Amino acid sequence: MCNLYRMDDRDWVNKWAQDAESLINLMPAYQINPDQWAPVIRNTAYGKRQLANCRWGLPSPPYMQRKAAEARAEKLRKKGVPIDMDEILRMEPDGGVTNIRNLTLPHWKRWFGVQHRCLVPVTTFAEPDPASKEDGGKTPNAWFSAGPDKPLMFFAGLWVPQWKSVRKVKDGLTTDDLYAILTTEPNDIVRPVHEKAMPVLLQSREETEIWMHAPWEEAQKLARPLPNDRIVITSREPYGSTIVSKTGEPLEHPMVL
Repeated sequence: MCNLYRMDDRDWVNKWAQDAESLINLMPAYQINPDQWAPVIRNTAYGKRQLANCRWGLPSPPYMQRKAAEARAEKLRKKGVPIDMDEILRMEPDGGVTNIRNLTLPHWKRWFGVQHRCLVPVTTFAEPDPASKEDGGKTPNAWFSAGPDKPLMFFAGLWVPQWKSVRKVKDGLTTDDLYAILTTEPNDIVRPVHEKAMPVLLQSREETEIWMHAPWEEAQKLARPLPNDRIVITSREPYGSTIVSKTGEPLEHPMVL
């Protein structure tokens, strides 16, 4: 699963988002971990395209939240604490789902409409590469890009406006615009590093326009492994290496569904 990516193209807005309504001031370069805020180009319910910051991680399915809340409630019962199950469920922390893999899950279908689609700009993304680990060292990240010069590409994403939830216990209830990226089967370049999945990547105007405007039946066809000749490993770096980063703390256990 992809839970770390970078954006190094300092001129991407002028090339790709000049027609979007901008709600943010962009950093020239950044690195994103789960639960951090990052720029996306998003469609809106009123037909405009916006450049805005969203928080990485869509709401978890209700059954996941209920399972966690029931476990918390059981611990309280054993301590003799009175239980208000509705309140426990309302305040159960939800770190969010960063990678959407199973498009048949009913939970996601409510957000398949055009108004919930977004493009997530990226120049490189990382996957831990255990095969490159040296004895006693940390597992390095393999960084993938569209080419050695790290040209701009986009994750196919979904976003949800003004979702109220508890992301972190210390913050309590917050209301946030959220996003997640789609993943699919890995191609032959990614599979030796991460055998389960790779991000759904869009590398042309035609692909981004289909994702943002086409009916779901057509748009979902983009959820396919990228051809092998359209992605390369550009570097390997120790886990935790950073460039200019956004404010925020990574989740310990980001989810994929």
